[in-house]
Amino acid sequence: MDVELSQRSRQILEAIVEDYIATAEPVGSSAVARRHSLSFSSATVRNVMANLEEMGLLTSPHTSAGRIPTEKAYRFYVDSLVALRQVTREEKRQIIRHCRTAGSGLSGILKETSRTLSTLSNYMGIVVAPRFTTDVFRHIEFIRLGNRRILAILVSSNGAVQNRLLETGEDMTQDDLLRMGTYLNSLMEGLTIAEARQRILQEMQNEKNQYDQMMSRALMLSEQAVTVESEEVFVEGQARILDQPEFSDVGRMREIFRAVEHKGQLVQLLNQCMTAEGVQIYIGSESPGSSSAGVSLIASRFVTGSNTVGILGVIGPTRMGYSNVIPIVDYTARLVSRILSEQ
Repeated sequence: MDVELSQRSRQILEAIVEDYIATAEPVGSSAVARRHSLSFSSATVRNVMANLEEMGLLTSPHTSAGRIPTEKAYRFYVDSLVALRQVTREEKRQIIRHCRTAGSGLSGILKETSRTLSTLSNYMGIVVAPRFTTDVFRHIEFIRLGNRRILAILVSSNGAVQNRLLETGEDMTQDDLLRMGTYLNSLMEGLTIAEARQRILQEMQNEKNQYDQMMSRALMLSEQAVTVESEEVFVEGQARILDQPEFSDVGRMREIFRAVEHKGQLVQLLNQCMTAEGVQIYIGSESPGSSSAGVSLIASRFVTGSNTVGILGVIGPTRMGYSNVIPIVDYTARLVSRILSEQ
């Protein structure tokens, strides 16, 4: 952020942000000087606060003489001022116990992870499962089950397997299915699952395939088998965020639920973290769909044993305890990666 502050201004802004995070009440100059043992008079603090307001870092609610931080202030605080605490031994124990005892299934682990993030942060936990379509295609096979039913087995280069039951308009022999598999394996070699689907759709539009019945049927079967699945999203603790005082009125409650329930927007934002290292922080209007709801997201990616990537994080008000939540998200992402690498 392109903001330059003197050491005095930094100290006062940090004090205001942390007081507001703790109390949700507008912060006055005398409170800042008293609570933080600053070597500045209330008059000096008041003048600095006026300057910070001119810079767009503070704002004055109509009903109070105190100030509250703006999104710009939270961004400066997160980037330049926040002192991250260490994850406590008890928090580590809880994260390990809940995530490791959730069972060997991926869904169970991720659901428990979102619940644990919500419990420890006292906000809302969210986890987006890794997508099979980001894997590189290795092999497709069709097995005839009879009665115009076929089992399609799709294998990625990382060893992940998906089975799909397909209904066909005509009966096919196993020999036909073997030839179709051979054709499709050569067509999709080296592509990701998502790219393979695009290749199939392109080939289906290619007129030359209309002259080869086997190719056409193979493409139609593979189009059903290589579907791009929607993201599996685990959300826990929606009610916790509504306990925050800034969401006490009905209008704000409606806004936050609208932002949270629109999972597509959340996933769109979380997907930006797929290639980013470390913890990513989106404050207020930086998050799609939450500019009026005052919501922030702290997220980090995790990696499975097959090197597919998922995202986990915490959603809370912009008045979030960043110094507490950032280390919890970071530790949980690293732990989940380690657990899944053992699967």
